[in-house]
Amino acid sequence: MSKPRLIPTGTCWCGCEKEVGLGKFFAPGHDKAAEAALIAVNWNRSVPEFLHAHGYGPQHSVSRAAVDAGVWEECDECTSKPGYRGAPASVAKHRTQHRTTEK
Repeated sequence: MSKPRLIPTGTCWCGCEKEVGLGKFFAPGHDKAAEAALIAVNWNRSVPEFLHAHGYGPQHSVSRAAVDAGVWEECDECTSKPGYRGAPASVAKHRTQHRTTEK
């Protein structure tokens, strides 16, 4: 089953009704506000309850799952394991810190 193709409407999807630029779903920072509101409404404002409801927690790492799914990366330059994990752009920025601390 394929995911639906979501199309930006020109209005922020958090519900604030602000106009947003072409190709955007959210006004700046409003994606995080929408996430927080969703967690508040469905999981009693609790990120641990949200993670647990989806099968994640100390026994099953959500960040490892994101790396395994190919949507996040893990820094291969970190000396501690696991290395820093995040979106590709975030990991690229993180790797520049390795280069500045090595000098």
